[in-house]
Amino acid sequence: MSSNDISVANKKLLGWREWAALPDLGIHSIKMKVDTGARTSCLHAFNLEPFEKDGQPWLRIWVHPIQGSDQEHICEAPVLEQRTVTDSGGHRETRYVIATTLVVGGDAFKVEITLTNRDTMKFRMLLGRQAMNGRYIVDPKASYLTGTIS
Repeated sequence: MSSNDISVANKKLLGWREWAALPDLGIHSIKMKVDTGARTSCLHAFNLEPFEKDGQPWLRIWVHPIQGSDQEHICEAPVLEQRTVTDSGGHRETRYVIATTLVVGGDAFKVEITLTNRDTMKFRMLLGRQAMNGRYIVDPKASYLTGTIS
């Protein structure tokens, strides 16, 4: 057995796009791009409204969770921090960061997600390397290997 065999032994396989859920945000199904080029995961938010709850910073978040649809979903989450992120085009942007539960193929775990307007992008969510964090191997030719969210 080679060292490569050991490093992949306990990892699940993802395709380049998968279905996921963000139950803490009330998003039961969202199509995401699995992006090994992105360090941080990202969720489409077309409007953000900061507010305080119990003396802590929170956000009201407006999302279009379904590709090609203007259907709105409004949720709330505590603010983890604000972080400067460089996108694939080299543009720097300061984004809010939240921590929330992500469900993929029966696995549920906490992830950090930045929030930005992705109206011009095909996918409403990107799953970045930090969230994958040794859990998965990506097959760039495959899609929806984890099935659908029910």
